[in-house]
Amino acid sequence: MNRFSHAIFRAKQLPFKRTAVQNFDVLIIGSGLAGQSAALRLAKHCRVGLISKRNLEDSASGWAQGGIAAVLDSKDSIEAHIQDTLIAGAWLNDEPATRFVVENGRHAIEWLIEQGVPFTKDEAGYHLTREGGHSARRVIHVADATGLAVQDTLTRKVRTTPNITVLENHIAIDLITGDKLGTGENRCFGAYVLNSRSGEVITVSAPNTLIATGGAGKVYLYTTNPDTSTGDGIAMAYRAGCRVSNMEFIQFHPTCLYHPQAKSFLISEAVRGEGGLLRLPDGTRFMLEHDERAELAPRDIVARAIDFEMKKRGIDCVYLDISHKGEAFLLEHFPNIHARCLELGIDIARDPIPVVPAAHYTCGGIVSDPKGRTDVAGLYVAGEASCTGLHGANRLASNSLLECLIFSEAAVNDILAGKTGKQPTLPPWDESRVTDADEEVVISHNWDELRRFMWDYVGIVRTTKRLKRARHRIGLLMREIDEFYANFRVSHDLIELRNLVFTADLIVRCAMQRKESRGLHYSRDYPEMLPKAKNTVLKRRRPRR
Repeated sequence: MNRFSHAIFRAKQLPFKRTAVQNFDVLIIGSGLAGQSAALRLAKHCRVGLISKRNLEDSASGWAQGGIAAVLDSKDSIEAHIQDTLIAGAWLNDEPATRFVVENGRHAIEWLIEQGVPFTKDEAGYHLTREGGHSARRVIHVADATGLAVQDTLTRKVRTTPNITVLENHIAIDLITGDKLGTGENRCFGAYVLNSRSGEVITVSAPNTLIATGGAGKVYLYTTNPDTSTGDGIAMAYRAGCRVSNMEFIQFHPTCLYHPQAKSFLISEAVRGEGGLLRLPDGTRFMLEHDERAELAPRDIVARAIDFEMKKRGIDCVYLDISHKGEAFLLEHFPNIHARCLELGIDIARDPIPVVPAAHYTCGGIVSDPKGRTDVAGLYVAGEASCTGLHGANRLASNSLLECLIFSEAAVNDILAGKTGKQPTLPPWDESRVTDADEEVVISHNWDELRRFMWDYVGIVRTTKRLKRARHRIGLLMREIDEFYANFRVSHDLIELRNLVFTADLIVRCAMQRKESRGLHYSRDYPEMLPKAKNTVLKRRRPRR
């Protein structure tokens, strides 16, 4: 067992450098939709600590443009939504989990409306749009900035709700489990958390912990995700002994704005849902050559089609054209996209939008049951960090925010219904044997190297040879970061890099297990899909006592 996996065990060594201890009934790590909705539900009953890596407003949830999929129209049906989800997920989905989510969709939307989310309306009521992979209009939205509207609404409530203590600019280092305390008990008791501004490490004690840290898009060079999406919760849970599943399924969003001044700006799926057409530089449409559903095919198919055309023709991007819908329509439905593109000199009412695929969503994650429970007692997960079985091999557009709401509520209900034992006294974080880093450039260099070779070797199209190369490079980085982590004080950047490398390793190991092409995982060496769908599962061995 290498020091990289268990450097945190130095917290058990003496002498200790005393640090602050904070006590809560529930610790929530992550402040996106899953974390904030759970905090608001819990705050009526218990004391909640909410960890946010930056500000409450900074999360992947707030970047979601399209909307939330739910059966709200009498012309639609639960069975149709389930079927669309299973087809998009290449039949790897867990059907009971999928039914559970879809059947609770209306309830989740009604809760958001009760919180004050101003969903867009039309003459018939709430306006519903259609996105790729959906057979009906079932995506409720707030213009083209749904995530931001939802996040802003909940953030205002979180900041004024008693019983919620918000710790902004804090990042969790590792979970505190029975193994780390030397008791061998398979239970989580809280976490060590770094105050990124002061440099102080605090001990957070809680009988229940909810991981809501989001995905791992920043493991790739090009991503639509915010800088906070570094796989922290997935890496921490794996180190704590949780199973992690289907990490090979990284969804690449087909249409990220291609512009030197536009970092990670997503062009919503709804643009294609409302009639946007994908074209080559000469104006020729190409999607019909790849799928009969053309621009409305699921994201994995569209992303691979764009990648194929770019590599075949040696072009830097393709173009998404919705100019035929007219300026009035675009200002009503896509005001954010229209304004941002106009800032960059692109008038989408007249010009096609240059786009490229980019890493967008982590479909695998920490294995959880229908109540949000993980393999470690007292540890729950909700949102993108989880693997509930809903997404299978490819997430259907706009199912993600729905999953956040439904499984965070399920976790809350289980926490409130359960009984908690006596919390042990937790040892403080020990920094008595480390010093300040003298070569911070090592961190930034390793970060850049990791993201580039993951993009080159573990991207939209994969081969066994590329995966082996990536695994070798990850091993070298692990050893370097292990040495750095064991000898220098932890920093925000070092924690993120450590988690990114762990997560990259999980992605590659899962990809190497899958001897087929299914959903988001496409291998040139195994181009066919096997008759029986199976999950890939990884679990770290618990240390011997």
